[in-house]
Amino acid sequence: MDAKTYLAILHTAEKLKDTPRHCTTSNRRTESVAEHSWRVSLMAMLLRHEFPDADIDRVMQMCVIHDLGECFTGDIPTFEKTSSDRENEDALLNQWVQTMPSEIAADFISLYREIEARQTVEAKIFKALDKLEALRNEILKETLAKLNCEGV
Repeated sequence: MDAKTYLAILHTAEKLKDTPRHCTTSNRRTESVAEHSWRVSLMAMLLRHEFPDADIDRVMQMCVIHDLGECFTGDIPTFEKTSSDRENEDALLNQWVQTMPSEIAADFISLYREIEARQTVEAKIFKALDKLEALRNEILKETLAKLNCEGV
């Protein structure tokens, strides 16, 4: 891959750093989509020894790319996202992926298909972590509130 193409892909993906997500951090700051993807990736990495038969590197790849469509649409919470929203995001993402070098595009398409099918252990681990990360702030808030009530 030439440097111009490499930098162009990174430039587009960088939009996730400035794309606000519907969740907040534990300090009540609106988090970015990139922060969410980073945390899901870290969660996967930390589970490497819990799932010795799973390809955790592949799970981490899923974690890194799973929300790249939001570079084009922004974050639409799952509970608000319509089928039309999904189709639009998928079309824009696919259009962008097709501009990548063929071997990279094939890697991305393979990962997206695996995520969508949810048949492999890797896709199932990814999906569980993605959902868990979305819940983590609410769980953390509740846990901290309980601890404070108990005087700890």
